[in-house]
Amino acid sequence: MDITVETSINAPIELVWDFWTSPDHITLWNFASDTWCCPKAENDVRPGGSFSWRMEAKDGSMGFDFEGMYQEVIPLKRITSKLSDARKVSIHFSTNNDLVTIKETFEAENENPIDLQRSGWQAILDNFKKHVETTTP
Repeated sequence: MDITVETSINAPIELVWDFWTSPDHITLWNFASDTWCCPKAENDVRPGGSFSWRMEAKDGSMGFDFEGMYQEVIPLKRITSKLSDARKVSIHFSTNNDLVTIKETFEAENENPIDLQRSGWQAILDNFKKHVETTTP
């Protein structure tokens, strides 16, 4: 089953793309709540390139590495990847003046309820929006 989350960001596409792909920025937004963090991010944004983002609870009680390989990268437009567990992810960036819409579709996993997966991915996307809009010069 595929799940889609979406947000619109008031910023230029170039800035959105940079914040989405830059490890220095990924560590600042890639978590679903304030009780979690992303202390490390590696990102080689090209077809065949890999990514690895460490996500963990701030209290040290749990954590995991979110990893995969990029399949397709069209700068400012689309990214497709395959996660380490073989699930596919597709991210589309569309623009309307200085409003950028990100639509992220991913294959659900079998461990957690669908609603929990959707809300977690949406929370991360909402955190990204907040990061971009509050960091924009």
